[in-house]
Parts: sequence; C-alpha cells; structure tokens
Amino acid sequence: MGAVLIYGCENVMRDMYDQPKYKPLEKSEFFPDEQSARPLVAGTIARAAGGFASPSSGREGIKEIYTEAREIDPVQGDIPFPLTLQILRRGQERYNIYCTPCHGMAGYGNGKVVRRGFPPPPSYHSARLRSIPDSYFYNVITQGFGHMFSHANRVEPRDRWAIVAYIRALQLSQNIQLSEKQRRQLLEVQ
Repeated sequence: MGAVLIYGCENVMRDMYDQPKYKPLEKSEFFPDEQSARPLVAGTIARAAGGFASPSSGREGIKEIYTEAREIDPVQGDIPFPLTLQILRRGQERYNIYCTPCHGMAGYGNGKVVRRGFPPPPSYHSARLRSIPDSYFYNVITQGFGHMFSHANRVEPRDRWAIVAYIRALQLSQNIQLSEKQRRQLLEVQ
C-alpha cells in the first residue's frame, strides 16, 4: 500500500521535474541569436581556474594549489620576506576575518563556531604547534586539514604568510616567561 502511495506522489509533483528553463547550449526562440547560453557581463571575474577546478565550489584549480604547496619546503620553510609591523597588522586583520571563527582571538581553538558545537581545532599554544615550521601553517591555510577547508582561493599567498607571522606573534604573547617579580607586578596591575 505504501509503495503505491509513494509511486503515485511522483506524478503529482511532476512540475518539480519539468520546470520551464533553458539548459546549457539548448536552442532558444527567445533570444535573437537563438542560443540559451548568454555572454558574460563585461567585468565578470572568474572564480575558478585550472584543470581541476569545480564550477560549484568556487575554488581555484586544485592542480595549482598543490603545485604551489610542493614548492615550499615543509621542514625548512620560513616566512620568505622580512617581518614588519605592517605585515603583522595585515596578518592580524586577515586572521580576524578567516581564522577567528574557529581558532578564537588568541588562538586557543575556542572560536564562536566551536562554542556552537563544531569540533575544536588544536590550540596554537601547544608545544607541538609552537615548535613546528612556519611552512606547516602556510600549507594548512593553503590545502586545509581535518575539518578545515582550503583557504587558497580566499587568502592570497602573501596574506597567508602574514597570518603565519601573526600566529607566531600570538604564540609569543601567550607564552612569555616571566620572573616571579614580574608575575607579581602583572597581578597588581590587573
């Protein structure tokens, strides 16, 4: 009986399957050139590129991402330009946009997304992540890792390095070795 009802419902909702629309490269009587595919509007910016780009993902070509990542030495790779205050500020700005939702403002892995039930990322302040090379963070931003998706199409390479520099600054700020006297002075100020 249930199978008959389900089979019958398919024909009732047939309009969901048969929608009035043009399919790509289908002939059209509506347009003067009789083509359903329309030319791009002037100034359109392509969101996908490369041989493996998925039109639905909006990501850059995977081939280019992995080629770029392989060019960076995952063991020795350090930030490839001198650090300045301007780069750290840019890194902070990009970190606040792209990283804070999961990693939190101070990098402990307690962002808003985590507080709403998403699995927490590791804290940047663990001994393992404090001792890892800069290129590790760069590659994770580029390729993604675990639940984190790739940010390669969202964050430019120079900005990825700026984020890495800011992560290192966060690590230093949360792991300062103070003498007992300095610790007492800090408590008095608070």
